Amino acid sequence: MEVTINQEANKTLVVLNGRIDTTNADKFQQDIAPLLQGEKPDIEIDCSGMEYTSSQGLRIFLMLQKSVMARQGQLVLMHIKPQVKEVFDITGFSNIIKII
Repeated sequence: MEVTINQEANKTLVVLNGRIDTTNADKFQQDIAPLLQGEKPDIEIDCSGMEYTSSQGLRIFLMLQKSVMARQGQLVLMHIKPQVKEVFDITGFSNIIKII
């Protein structure tokens, strides 16, 4: 799993590549830890390179969503591959996190 974070004006762009699973979920959580700070965060996550997410990855996305909402911000997942979006749909996360 590779995570790239870029600050663009008032928006944070995160690019994910690879798989989020039990072997790297902790690293993913550490990589996004800076996103859990600040007022009114505007975070877009480009998931076009994300091949898979386990339940641990889903838990981290949920934690990020809750943190962003508590700070009156917005989290958007973009360009999710169909097989990954299916996981979000089946688990109901598509109703919790904005996906475009």
